[in-house]
Amino acid sequence: MKLPRRKFLHLATSAAALPVISRMSWAQSYPTQAVRLIVPFAAGAVNDITARLIGRWLSERLSQPFIIENRPGGGANVGIEAVVRAPADGYTLLVIGTTAAINATLFEKLNYNFIRDIAPVASIIRVPHVMQVNPSLPVTTVPEFIAYAKANPGTISMGSGGNGSPAHVIGEHFKMMTGVNLVHVPYRGGAPAMSDLIAGQVQVMFSNLPAVEYIRAGKLHALAVTTAARLDEFPDVPTVGEFVPGYEASAWYGIGAPKGTPADIVDKLNKETNAALADPKIKARLAEFGGTMLAGSPADFGKFIATETEKWGKVVRFAGLKPE
Repeated sequence: MKLPRRKFLHLATSAAALPVISRMSWAQSYPTQAVRLIVPFAAGAVNDITARLIGRWLSERLSQPFIIENRPGGGANVGIEAVVRAPADGYTLLVIGTTAAINATLFEKLNYNFIRDIAPVASIIRVPHVMQVNPSLPVTTVPEFIAYAKANPGTISMGSGGNGSPAHVIGEHFKMMTGVNLVHVPYRGGAPAMSDLIAGQVQVMFSNLPAVEYIRAGKLHALAVTTAARLDEFPDVPTVGEFVPGYEASAWYGIGAPKGTPADIVDKLNKETNAALADPKIKARLAEFGGTMLAGSPADFGKFIATETEKWGKVVRFAGLKPE
């Protein structure tokens, strides 16, 4: 049977519209089942706490459980690769962090390309680090530290939570911009590194803000914060950039998804995450880490990730860092 031309065009147009309508309906009903939010680190760290806060919010707003799944290993690569290989349907998400930007250069051979294979969904928070020293070190300011380090090259040990960790690379960034010679001492996690800093086994560390209790107790001395602006918690502690022009460093966290995840689902998750960042209770909880909210669009987050990947790539190459 031969259809009239007008009827044929009408049917063809309707058929072409079906996939679009289907995708829109899918996004509007999303989620219809539990969503996995993979944290590529062990439980208890700032990234894990952040994931649980946002996951709880998304569960309440979208009426489906957002289940936090810790997948540590391989310097975060195990968890990241699990998301890269997952279906791009919005039901497997990733907590992205600074480590992903560092790993892009730190590891010569990865089974994924982070920028190519992970779609940015929503940025969440930037977390400052604090340049702190054991009180036995005879310095009280960043200029004094730099002068002492240059007068005594290779005698100051810099602790970190592991080779290629944010604390390590943030410290290497300081070395790159000041020309000081510090001896890196990697630990299996930030807690043992902090213990040895307090004991004087290492003399300096660029750690995140949960170390605040040790600073207030006088067990450590804060020389500076690594962010561009001073922190409300420590208004009298200067920034590193006040003495080393152009220096800025921080850890950051956000949410990603497998490449190809429908844009409407990404936009829905982005909208709800931004709403969480405006909630007073969540803002207050994240502020405990000295965090700055990073609300923005998926495109904004993508540009941010690209900039951070380039920045830390330069530091990794300068320091000649290799994975353990």
